[in-house]
Amino acid sequence: MTRILAIDTSTAWCSVALSLDDSAPILRHELVSAGASQLLLPWIEELLSEANVKLAELDAIAIGIGPGAFTGVRLAVAAVQGLAISNALSVLPVVSFDAVAAQLSHTQSFDQAKPNHFVVALDARMDEIYWAKYETIHQKLPARVGDIHLSKPEEIDFLGIEFLAGSALKTYGERLMSGIAQKLPSSSLDSEIHISALGILECAQQMWSAGQQCHVQDLEPLYIRNKVALTTQERIEAFK
Repeated sequence: MTRILAIDTSTAWCSVALSLDDSAPILRHELVSAGASQLLLPWIEELLSEANVKLAELDAIAIGIGPGAFTGVRLAVAAVQGLAISNALSVLPVVSFDAVAAQLSHTQSFDQAKPNHFVVALDARMDEIYWAKYETIHQKLPARVGDIHLSKPEEIDFLGIEFLAGSALKTYGERLMSGIAQKLPSSSLDSEIHISALGILECAQQMWSAGQQCHVQDLEPLYIRNKVALTTQERIEAFK
């Protein structure tokens, strides 16, 4: 039995979940765009108050470390650093893609398709996508196969892939699908799935059981892209 606070602000969603032992998690999850900086700490206080528990009584704080929006990831890291240090708590850093894969594995469309291998592809802006391959494992969370990639939508590797999910489908649908030799049916596509603190929490619980918590001093965001903005000339060239 564990007590874990999970947060994610790596996208336009602000998401906070609290899990206490065997009770169902408490969740606050809203599309807030740039408002997460004003909501994150008050939401944490609200969830703790609702559960009648103090932060110092928890076992750990789980955090989505990206890849994702630069400002959002930094916000979450800074908040967790402050909370964990002041309350002597361990940290569980969760890769955002792994959280999405965990959530996806519980959806009806995924269960019906029963894919052995699938891809999570998220919009990375700047005409690029983040993507990663996963393998389905019986009675366990999906396992990431290889690295998380940053590429043009057309450059994704669909070899052996039976299911595709993520925000990149909405943004780059036709370009993304152009790389598939045999088109996937609509029942094997999920453009609505997005990261939430529940996915972070599920991955964190598995990490806790495996003893994979870390000290807050070792907490770092996961950056796949080193360059976060185009120059004026690059923007002009992109629209020619």
